[in-house]
Amino acid sequence: MTSPCISIPKKKTDEVDWTSPIRSLIQQSYGESPDNYATECAALQRCRQDAVRGAGSDSTGTSVMFCNLSGGSFTHFTMSARDLLYKYFGQLELLEYDAFTGKLTTQTSLAFEKASIIFQIAATHTSIAASQNRADPEGLKRAIHYFRTAAGMLTYINDNFLHAPSTDLSKEVVKFLVGIAIAQATEVVYEKLVEEKKALVTKVASQTAYLYNALQEDVKEFMGRGIFDRNWVTLIQIKAKYFASLTQYHRALTDDSSGKHGDALVRFQIAETHAKEAHRLAQSFTPYFVVTLTPTMPSDAGVAILELTKSHLALCTEHKNTAQKDNDLIYHSILPSEASLPVIDKVSVATPIPIQEVYGTPEVQKVIGPDLFIRLVPLSVHESASVYSEEKAKLVRGESTRAEEADGDLRAGLDSLGLPGALAKFREMAEGSDADAESAVPQQIWTWKEEVENKESENPTQSILAQLEKLKAEVDADLATVSRELELESRECESMRVGLLGLRYGFRISYAITQVKYEHLWTQEPSASRTAALRQELKSHREAFAAAASSDGQVLSLWQSTKPGLDILRNNPASLFQRVDSEPGSLLDLDEGANVDTDESNAIKAQIEDIDEILGRLNKIKRERGEVLKDLKEKVQNDDVSHLLLLNRRSGPAVETALFASELEKFRPYQSRLASTVHHQQAALQEVGNLLKRLQNERGRGAWAKKWEAGEKKRKDAITRIARAREGWVEVREGKRDTILSGFGIYGLGAQAERYILHVFT
Repeated sequence: MTSPCISIPKKKTDEVDWTSPIRSLIQQSYGESPDNYATECAALQRCRQDAVRGAGSDSTGTSVMFCNLSGGSFTHFTMSARDLLYKYFGQLELLEYDAFTGKLTTQTSLAFEKASIIFQIAATHTSIAASQNRADPEGLKRAIHYFRTAAGMLTYINDNFLHAPSTDLSKEVVKFLVGIAIAQATEVVYEKLVEEKKALVTKVASQTAYLYNALQEDVKEFMGRGIFDRNWVTLIQIKAKYFASLTQYHRALTDDSSGKHGDALVRFQIAETHAKEAHRLAQSFTPYFVVTLTPTMPSDAGVAILELTKSHLALCTEHKNTAQKDNDLIYHSILPSEASLPVIDKVSVATPIPIQEVYGTPEVQKVIGPDLFIRLVPLSVHESASVYSEEKAKLVRGESTRAEEADGDLRAGLDSLGLPGALAKFREMAEGSDADAESAVPQQIWTWKEEVENKESENPTQSILAQLEKLKAEVDADLATVSRELELESRECESMRVGLLGLRYGFRISYAITQVKYEHLWTQEPSASRTAALRQELKSHREAFAAAASSDGQVLSLWQSTKPGLDILRNNPASLFQRVDSEPGSLLDLDEGANVDTDESNAIKAQIEDIDEILGRLNKIKRERGEVLKDLKEKVQNDDVSHLLLLNRRSGPAVETALFASELEKFRPYQSRLASTVHHQQAALQEVGNLLKRLQNERGRGAWAKKWEAGEKKRKDAITRIARAREGWVEVREGKRDTILSGFGIYGLGAQAERYILHVFT
């Protein structure tokens, strides 16, 4: 059975309308509509009503009062609601009843409301601790924790509220309550150590006895003043004697096991004496304990403490008698006086948990939630926040401009040096041309080769041109035939008129041919008038034919000039490069004298690697600058100093300016990093310029460099030749396609005209 513990009684208060004054203050002092804060006002009113109606002595009741405390906007909340409530309490009377005397106290102070709520939380914590099942290890831990947090709450009241308007909040009473909470926490620690058989049991028992003994005199005084219940006095006296006995009992066991039998026997005697006194007090306590008169103790407190002292007295008597018998028969140790026994050390194992730590736990923060009136901000604070935002924007704009200028300087510096393109020449010179002719062919040429082969296999250009030539020849013949027939017809008509013999040349004439002169009897009109339109059409076709033939000539000429290079592209482009490679003096040769020797090649590679390393460093610097600028923008965007502006809004412009300067200092590391990137970039640009100049001076001149340039020129010429051939082929197939199709159309029209004229004559 565990010993009963004392819980602190709760204060009582009357309900108060918080909503109306707060709505009035919102409208008058902040110039906002109270309706916008109807939810917040209702939540604040509901929170206090829950506390007034009686929060339970459990964790739920504690949560309700934490919520009420947060609604009052106390130690850790923003200034907006705090100022609001300070003004609000100036218009409102709070009625609180003393937790011990029941005396009514009327106040208009927010501090009084705050202290009262903290007192309620402390009382609830002691009630939770006293009601724990200490036979369970978890119950032991919870009891220790809640006694310590209650002590921390009460200590906060004593440290921060100097002039208490009620007895329960007075310094001496609160100090005594802190002592009770710590003594009971130490008592529970003792119970835990006894279960775990730890070596500190004696010292903790001594500390507990010391704490209860220190409370005895004070509790008698408070009882005499009508503050505390008489049962508190008796229970504290019982526990002081009980733990004094436990201290001697545990030390006697230790002395006996270590061979100090005389000391052990004396301590058992002292323990029995204290145990008898504790049991005597418990016997007088039990008959007079009525739970309805002392609700701050468990209902079985009288029975529990009586049984506890009774069993302990029996244990002490048994050990004393055994030690006495053993010493008389076996050890014959000399018994020291009580005053000569070594003093038993004490150890402090329970200290108050500060209120800040209680508030800092995630569970409490979850219960409290955000400040109810966090949206309520004075206009002056909004104006100051706007000024601060502009200062931040100026800072970001300045750093962004400097970063852009640095990026531009980097681009301009590299462009002026021709980097990284300027390294291509030296890279190729260092690598040489160890590959075969096919590998020397650029990939673009292989792409062109595949393109030409695919289209030529589908529809060869030569076939198209041959078909065009064939059609042109046919049309030319048809036009000649039509022209000849028109001439014969005209000649025959005139010969009839003058008596000439008509001849037939391969076609039938609808008039009879005779061998006589008809002279004036020949009435047929001259054919010239009837064939004028045909002759004009024939002329148009001949002109179109001539134009088409001229265009065809240009296409054929382009094709003839393109075909040799195109054949190389289609068949073996590598042969062209092989020919370039085999020419004397080309750096594509594999001859020993045509390539840079190994030492020189390695030297070039080393210099190129140095330049590449610096170029990589410059890229990293640029990338880092962008990342730092991005981080700066995010930091600026997430920066909020509204709470500081609220705290300092009455301090004047000088303080505000100093505050802005101080807050902007948090961005100084980002600015320093950005400035550092500019400095390192300038140094790297200068270094890479010096290295490139050295490379060009040492490796970009000389006979071997000229040979490489000559070979490279011939290689480029080969590429240009193939490119022109491919361009000509594209122009023949694509660029002149309209011309070819036009030719096909003209030649088709010519054939149609010839058939039409023949039809007329038939």
